[in-house]
Amino acid sequence: MTSLTQRSSGLVQRRTEASRNAAAEKERDSADEENGPRRGDEQDSDDGGDAKETRLTLMEEGYTSFWNDCMSSGLRGCMLIELALRGRVQLEACGMRRKGLLARKVICKSDAPTGDVLLDEALKHIKETEPPETVQRWIELLSGETWNPLKLHYQLRNVRERLAKNLVEKGVLTTEKQNFLLFDMTTHPLTNSDIKQRLIRKLQEAVLDKWVNDPHRMDKRMLALIFLAHSSDVLENAFAPLLDDQYDLAMKRVRNLLDLEPEGESMKANANELLWAVVAAFTK
Repeated sequence: MTSLTQRSSGLVQRRTEASRNAAAEKERDSADEENGPRRGDEQDSDDGGDAKETRLTLMEEGYTSFWNDCMSSGLRGCMLIELALRGRVQLEACGMRRKGLLARKVICKSDAPTGDVLLDEALKHIKETEPPETVQRWIELLSGETWNPLKLHYQLRNVRERLAKNLVEKGVLTTEKQNFLLFDMTTHPLTNSDIKQRLIRKLQEAVLDKWVNDPHRMDKRMLALIFLAHSSDVLENAFAPLLDDQYDLAMKRVRNLLDLEPEGESMKANANELLWAVVAAFTK
């Protein structure tokens, strides 16, 4: 009975939020049509696809849209995917024995700077490490999850603060000092809510109005963001404003994506093997 009451409360909340935001959504949709092609329509390129709107990395999109304390390893996975989409890293060849995704090593394809400090730091580690490591191992090393003291230098430190600084420079966040009696704390509240709402709306559209029923026709960054949000237990928050039938349909399609077999998907045309290796690491 309690669970039924909680679900009813959640449905009422989603219905109320959806009604409140309906008019604003229509206005934003009209504005998007006037501003030209959406990010999902753009071609992947080595620099990640420049756009007239503020261009965010996968890590910054995750931070902006639905940051929580469970996203540490998810952000490291996003770094590997971002580097792969920019043509900086790739998986080693599977060989005659057809190694699985999680058994194959990550190798440096190009050491050209990306212009992002975090990405360049991760790329430097990958390039200089011999023998190479697997995707799963890199996620652990970059997160500092290792018992080997000789491997601790791989940990990317202060990721949250560094992402926040990048977003402040891009005008997405601002910096404020808050006083807590004995000490001051620096916070980074959202200053450009349009970017957050646009990201959440694109995520919703990816599994609703623009659903293509084929992960290889989806924007790769959006696909990665869906898996990141799910692995961090925050995906449902992005769907909270939806109407009940939209919510159920969106979650059904997300479950379809989660049920995919990464090994098989990685062998299809237009697949990014490293992206699917990260997916395998989070869904195994």
